[in-house]
Amino acid sequence: MILRALIVSLLAVGTIAAPPAMSADEPIQPIEAHKPKNENMVELGKMLFFDPRLSKSGFISCNSCHNLSMGGSDNLPTSIGHKWHQGPISAPTVLNSSLNLAQFWDGRAKDLKDQAGGPIANPGEMGFSHALAVDVLRSIPEYRARFKQAFGSDQIDIGKVTDAIAAFEETLVTPDSRFDKWLKGDKTALTQTELEGYKLFKESGCASCHNGPAVGGASYQKMGVHEPYKTASKVEGRFSVTGKDADRFMFKVPTLRNVELTYPYFHDGAAPTLEDAVNTMGRLQLGRKFTKDENAKIVAFLKTLTGKQPEFKLPVLPPSTNETPRPKPFE
Repeated sequence: MILRALIVSLLAVGTIAAPPAMSADEPIQPIEAHKPKNENMVELGKMLFFDPRLSKSGFISCNSCHNLSMGGSDNLPTSIGHKWHQGPISAPTVLNSSLNLAQFWDGRAKDLKDQAGGPIANPGEMGFSHALAVDVLRSIPEYRARFKQAFGSDQIDIGKVTDAIAAFEETLVTPDSRFDKWLKGDKTALTQTELEGYKLFKESGCASCHNGPAVGGASYQKMGVHEPYKTASKVEGRFSVTGKDADRFMFKVPTLRNVELTYPYFHDGAAPTLEDAVNTMGRLQLGRKFTKDENAKIVAFLKTLTGKQPEFKLPVLPPSTNETPRPKPFE
């Protein structure tokens, strides 16, 4: 109590500086670093995230489509799966994905654990089965030891596999962007052009969907409000999950965190640049045509949302044993 009173009095007379005030009335909030509850589970999840042996080919890992050296995406209009299969949709970034209300563009997975099992058993993605993936892991002594460290038992099942992958993915947040620093009180963090871009972003209505810590990911919205979105993609958004006609072309609003790294844009990857994406969103969603100067200012603001990228030592994966099922890349 005495120490607290001393600090209060020193702040009052200006002897020490008060911490910078956060802008509480802004539609966007800073991202905070994640504090793992189970380090062993996170480390196991990291190994599984990078292990291509969870695919039938022995070539595709989670990192193939969610490359952590490329903003947590693959920078392709649609992802490449087993036997060079062309995916139906653009891979969303895994960075800050724990902040989403659900996973996948159509929200069919309620959380990261639910999402993690999908690609393994999808014939067009990793092309494996949950049973075979578990067989691979059970055949490797170091993996059994890692599961025992993380879960208290060396018994392996797909639930534990997805728990571990989700625990690792929860750590993939990107705090300390220049915009976060500005939100926390550093008014030198943004240039005048970037500030003008943020003002346009809010006044134009972008922030009505792109808000919160992830600057998106918290709602579903129709693609094409003021005019229909023209695309060759046959993907129909939430309709494929709910069967409700009102959900046709409703998609989860993507996060704008690190958006300069996650091109091309939209569920079909049809916008190759941020400039293209801003113009299309302005026209379709807001009924507004941005000038070249306005577009440049909004793009400048969006680039301030790039945060500190995940940093970690790449895992050294344990070797297969004689009992490990071998990959079948060309079947």
